[in-house]
Amino acid sequence: MKWFGVLGLVALSECLVTIPLTRIKSMRENLREKDRLRDYLEKHPYNLAYKFVESVDPDLGVYYEPMRNYLDLAYVGTISIGTPPQEFKVIFDTGSSDLWVPSIYCSSPACANHNIFNPLLSSTFRISGQPIHLQYGSGRMSGFLAYDTVQFGGLIDESQAFGLSLREPGKFMEYAVFDGILGLGYPSLSLGGTLPVFDNLWKQGLISEELFAFYLSKKEEEGSVVMFGGVDHSYYSGELNWVPVSKPLYWQLSVDSISMNEMVIACDGGCEAIIDTGTSLLIGPSDVVFNIQKIINAKQSYSGEYVIDCDAVSTLPDIVFTINGINYSVPASAYSREDHQGTCYSNFDEGKGGLFLSDSWILGDVFLRLYFTVFNRANNTIGLAPAV
Repeated sequence: MKWFGVLGLVALSECLVTIPLTRIKSMRENLREKDRLRDYLEKHPYNLAYKFVESVDPDLGVYYEPMRNYLDLAYVGTISIGTPPQEFKVIFDTGSSDLWVPSIYCSSPACANHNIFNPLLSSTFRISGQPIHLQYGSGRMSGFLAYDTVQFGGLIDESQAFGLSLREPGKFMEYAVFDGILGLGYPSLSLGGTLPVFDNLWKQGLISEELFAFYLSKKEEEGSVVMFGGVDHSYYSGELNWVPVSKPLYWQLSVDSISMNEMVIACDGGCEAIIDTGTSLLIGPSDVVFNIQKIINAKQSYSGEYVIDCDAVSTLPDIVFTINGINYSVPASAYSREDHQGTCYSNFDEGKGGLFLSDSWILGDVFLRLYFTVFNRANNTIGLAPAV
């Protein structure tokens, strides 16, 4: 087990680059503390339609980011952009493929609370002139595409395409502790056919293996990492079980079934799931999730969230995702969370939106904290093993 006391510390061994991630307070927690959560959820319900929408409209010269919801994200890493480098806290997100940060030209109040990129201070900055519109559940983020040097973990990614925001929607980013997003999805999701960061790292020969991996610590703040170009075996126990990517657009795989109390409750006959570091919760079809909330006796609160009796958590059943013949159990201690006031919430949420496939799931950080995950682009597989 490795511990990192400094966010920028990097372990570089046998071409393995390890980037520390720090767990932060999520937007949901910030909104809840300010008694703004109910209003936010009513205006911006979690919508999974983005998972299946077209991302490019070349006829208009405008490129769209699939809709994302970062309400519960809690792990950030530090990167820098430009020469000399300007630092940003970003989410390493397997559910999108683009890098974006706020710019000095952003006029929205949200940008005032974050680190902003100043192109005038970078000698390696190039502008493309191409407008971009990043579509989110709470509105559209407008900006433009540019190129510059991106650095993290000792890696120097030259001429990397990235988005710079000019306007950020509503309250979306005001309560976020992170500055931007670094997408690790497939190139087919990227803006206007640009190469994502990971693909540029591989193309420039900066990593020795065409893969990356996540370890998300169960601890409060430190200990989480994303690694590029190799796998540190000390972060998991046993062997990695390799699962084929069923559709190389997202990190999507086929699930055999989902069960509780040794009874199949969903995905009978198989379904699809996306392994997504850009989602914190376990997201599924509304009718199935509603049934699960009943099984675990979760009650809807004033804010619209589902609350569990903290004293009952130890008695609740595991939910088991059977993937490629292997059972992956998620205990109640993982699918519930206790806030600082001693209230316990359910970590299940329902997907909404007409384009959302009827029996698809998103396995977010709740799942990833239990299972060390390798994303292998060389052969389009996902490796899973119990995290230590």
